[in-house]
Amino acid sequence: MPFSNTKLARSSLLMLMIGAAVLAAIVISSVVLSRMTQTYFDDVVRLRALRSAAADTLLYLRSAEAGQRGYLITGDESFLKPYTAAAQGMADQRQRLEQAYAGQTAVRFSMDEFDALLAAKVKELKSTVDLATSGRFDDAINIVRNAEGRQLMDEISSKLSSLIQDLDRKLTSGVQELRDVATMLQWFTIGGGLVIMAVVGGAIFVVMQHVRELSRAHSEVEELNAGLEERVNERTEDLIQANREIQRYAYIVSHDLRAPLVNIMGFTSELEQTLKSIRAYVLAENTQTLRDDEVREARLAVEEDLPEAISFIRSSTKKMDGLINAILKISRDGRRDLKPERIDLQSLLEATADSINHQVTEGGGEVSISVSAARALITDRFSLEQIFGNLFDNAVKYKDPSRALNLIVRAFAVGRTALRIEVSDNGRGIAPEDHERVFELFRRSGLQNSPGEGIGLAHVRSLVRNLGGEITVTSTLGGGSTFIIRLPMDLSQYVRSNGS
Repeated sequence: MPFSNTKLARSSLLMLMIGAAVLAAIVISSVVLSRMTQTYFDDVVRLRALRSAAADTLLYLRSAEAGQRGYLITGDESFLKPYTAAAQGMADQRQRLEQAYAGQTAVRFSMDEFDALLAAKVKELKSTVDLATSGRFDDAINIVRNAEGRQLMDEISSKLSSLIQDLDRKLTSGVQELRDVATMLQWFTIGGGLVIMAVVGGAIFVVMQHVRELSRAHSEVEELNAGLEERVNERTEDLIQANREIQRYAYIVSHDLRAPLVNIMGFTSELEQTLKSIRAYVLAENTQTLRDDEVREARLAVEEDLPEAISFIRSSTKKMDGLINAILKISRDGRRDLKPERIDLQSLLEATADSINHQVTEGGGEVSISVSAARALITDRFSLEQIFGNLFDNAVKYKDPSRALNLIVRAFAVGRTALRIEVSDNGRGIAPEDHERVFELFRRSGLQNSPGEGIGLAHVRSLVRNLGGEITVTSTLGGGSTFIIRLPMDLSQYVRSNGS
C-alpha cells in the first residue's frame, strides 16, 4: 500500500509533536506575560498609594484651613472641630506621603521643600487659632489678611497638584502597558490557534488519504474475487483491522489536541471571576475605601493570569474545541448509515430536555412533554437526538427576555404509518417572510444578538429528510414558534419501500 501504516504513524507523531510544541509555547508565553503584568501592576499599586496620600494630605490641609477661616470669621467654636481633626491627622498624612514616595521611583518630588511649606502653613494656622482663642480676633484676622497664609497654601496646592498630575500620567501609562501586554498575548494566542488548526487540518488530510488508499485496496480485492476466495477473506480481515486503526488514530489525534485546550478554557473561566476585583482596585478614586479582601483578590487575580485576555482566549478555544468536536464527529460518523431501532420517544425527549432544563427553570420557565399514544417508533436514535437537541437549544437561545420560557412538545400518530411532533415555545418568534429562510444554510432571522452561524436548522432539516420526513414552522414575531416534524413510524419499512 503506497501510504503505509508506518508513514501514517510518522505523520501522526509529527502532527502531535507540532501541536504539543504550540501549546507549550502558549503556556510559556502566558507565564512570562503574567509576570510582566505583575510588575506593571505593582508599579500601579505604588503610584496609586502615592496619589492617594498626596490627595489626602491636600484634603486635610484644606479642611484645616476651612475650619480656621470659619472660626476667625464667625467666632463659632464648632469650626474648631474640623480644624482640630485635620491638624491632628496632618502628621500621619505627612508620614504616609513620605513612605509612599519612598516606595517608588517613577516620579520626583522635593520632600524638603514641601516640608518647609507645610511647617510654615501649619504654624500660620496654629498661630491664628491660638490668637483667636485668647480673644485676639483682630490680630489673627490681620495675619490672615497679609496673604502669607494664602501664598503658602497656593504653593502647597501647586506642588501637590503637580505631583498628582504626574502620577495620573504615569498611571495612564501603566494601564496602557497592561493593555499592550494583553494585546501581545491575544495575538500570540491567535497565532497558536491558527497553527493548531493547521495541524488538525493536516491530520484530517493524512487520515483521508489513508482512507482513500484503503478504499482503493478494497476495490482491488473485489476485482481479484474470482477464484481467490481465501485471499479475499484475508484481505477483508486486513481492511477491517485497518479501519479500526483509523478510528483509534482519529480519536487519539483529536483527544490529545483537545485536552489541553479544555484546560485553557477552564483557566479563562477562573480569570473572568477575578476581573471585577482588578478593575475595582485600579479605577478606585481612593483605595482606602476598598476592603482588605478586595485588595487581596485584586493582587491574586494578577498573579494568576492576564484578565485582559479572557474574552479572546475563551472565544478562540471554543472555536478550536468546536473544530475538534467536528473532527471527532467526522471520524465516528462520516457518511453514517442509518440504524433503525425501536425508541421510546417519551424517554428520548425527556433525556434531551434535561440538558437545557436548568436554563429554562432558572428563569421561571418549564418544559412540558406529551407523547400520548405515539410513545414508540422505529427510527435512527442518533439523528433524532440531534434534531431535538438543536430545536431545544434554539428555544433557549431565542427566548423572549421579557417572559419566562415555556417549551411544549407534543407527539401523536397521524394514521397508521406517520408521526407528527410539535415543538412550541413562547419566544421572540419568526417573521412570516423568514419561515423558509431559517432552514437555509448560513441564514438567520431577526435580531442577531445571539452567537451562532446559521447552520442549526439547516442541519435539522437535513436530518429529518434523511429519516424520510419533513419539518415546517409556524410563527409570528413576538408570538412564539411551533416547529412541526412529520416522520414515518417505521424507518426500516420506509427505506425498503423507497428502495434505499
